Amino acid sequence: MRLHPTGKFDNHAASYWHIEARPLAAAMGAEICGVDAAQVTDEQFQELRQALFRHKMIYLRQQKLTHGEHEAFSLRFGPFAEDAYTQGLPGHRNVHPLIKQADDRSRMVFGEGWHTDSPFLPQPPSITILYSIEIPPFGGDTTWANSALAYAMLSDTYRRMIEGLKVHFSMRDVLKSVHDAVEVGDSPIGRLAATRDAERLSDDLLRKIRGNTHPMVRTHPVTGEKALYVDPSYGIGIEDMLPEESAPILRFLTEHLTQPAFTCRLRWEPNMLTLWDNRLCVHQAYNDYQGYRRELYRTTVSGETPA
Repeated sequence: MRLHPTGKFDNHAASYWHIEARPLAAAMGAEICGVDAAQVTDEQFQELRQALFRHKMIYLRQQKLTHGEHEAFSLRFGPFAEDAYTQGLPGHRNVHPLIKQADDRSRMVFGEGWHTDSPFLPQPPSITILYSIEIPPFGGDTTWANSALAYAMLSDTYRRMIEGLKVHFSMRDVLKSVHDAVEVGDSPIGRLAATRDAERLSDDLLRKIRGNTHPMVRTHPVTGEKALYVDPSYGIGIEDMLPEESAPILRFLTEHLTQPAFTCRLRWEPNMLTLWDNRLCVHQAYNDYQGYRRELYRTTVSGETPA
């Protein structure tokens, strides 16, 4: 641990009339109490949205949602985003199952490695909303890191140095890892693993491998907050730099961003609804529950072209 966020970020709860926020860690995250996501009022929603932008990640316990209610709640934030990995459920194409069966012995799990969701798309998803059904008795946690705090804790000189740089995001390295470590099966990365023996990759997959370039420092379109937009899973280079030039910058920023002082960790429970803003944080899952089943469902909200 190199730095502490003292004086740079205040994760105390704001005063609300219609919800209660209970901070999870000093750097980010909060539990939201007093809200039924299936019947959220307009007043509750506005405060919940404010809390999401403030804490970067929020979660609600003891929620009972159908897939339709999950969709309806997500649409309060905006239209659905493209999902880069799955086609959704029959009748609910924007609800995407993230299920790992107990007998899946893959050495890699979906969401493993620090990342922001699908930054290789031209307009990556803004908000991710994940709902849990079945959780292993231990393991299966998720950790987030506050990329706005990480940007604020850089020196003025370093911030000036990276201003204007653009990161090349691609699915290339993730696809290789999936081919090396994942069993073929009925899961997002299990189906991706099935492409390892394909004579020719689909045009859609090639599009994601080509990827896109986005600003290394992006500005949140609602709050105006600046945050690092970089991750070690999809960030493969910096525009107009040689690989040996970009690699030290990307490595430093990854190590800086993901140090423990900037993170929070969530122990999942069944019927928990968790939201995070991909423009303000990165996250990772853990493959530490082999022999147990884990079942969650994800929706994502459409985002803008990063700027």
